[in-house]
Amino acid sequence: MDWARIMAPLSGGESDKRVLAASAELAAAFDAELACVHAPADVADLIPWMGDGFMGGVQATAVQSLREAAAAGEKSARAAADACGYAKKTFVALSSPVWAALAMESRLSDLVVFDAATARGKGPLSEAFQQIMADEQRPTLVAHEGLKIGGAVALAWDGGKEASRAMRTAIPILRKASRVVILSAPKASPRRFDPGLLKGFLEARGVNAVVETLCDPGDPAPALVKAAKAVSADILVAGAFGHPRLQEYVFGGATRTFLNSEGLSLFLSH
Repeated sequence: MDWARIMAPLSGGESDKRVLAASAELAAAFDAELACVHAPADVADLIPWMGDGFMGGVQATAVQSLREAAAAGEKSARAAADACGYAKKTFVALSSPVWAALAMESRLSDLVVFDAATARGKGPLSEAFQQIMADEQRPTLVAHEGLKIGGAVALAWDGGKEASRAMRTAIPILRKASRVVILSAPKASPRRFDPGLLKGFLEARGVNAVVETLCDPGDPAPALVKAAKAVSADILVAGAFGHPRLQEYVFGGATRTFLNSEGLSLFLSH
């Protein structure tokens, strides 16, 4: 089944234009709805930090400032959405509780799009990226500038459940690709798997793919990124690996390597 709703979370900042451009490119490929969703900072998140040591006037001023910032952000996000040339779009302005509303919007979307800086932990929506990926486990595309649909797509495959989930949810975009390359590094994986079986699985679903085996990759994550770039892939499809939230960053080493790669958009599923 093709995608019918592409979600673009917006902060009201400069990154909105990049996210909207990539989301519009995706939506146009599927004649899908582009859901422009403004997610401001939530006043409710500020209240628990205001204990008895805060004077009432200080509290009111802080809350009012946050509300004014949210209103300004919504105005900017709405203007960016209006300027986006894609016609089949909607605009949603979330209110408190923002995270619950954003989670619901993601559950009702086929794909969520973020820009690379946000995925690397920078900007007001960086926590939303982690939550949507790790908590909501929604298929997510991390878009680099100049994202193109219909070019080459690389698929990182190790036979695991995370890679399987990413592959299955990415089938709509794989069907649009001019070329699909299955990248595998059997010697770097503790499990035994045959990438040829995946090739047959995809062919039965209308996706013709070729297999490229990395014989001695060393650290497989940078080797997969290098191989994806070598085949001129526009997008790398990969499973995302998560770790407990008490750690410094929610995603594991391989995923972090993918996120830090330059010029390669990522389709991730956790």
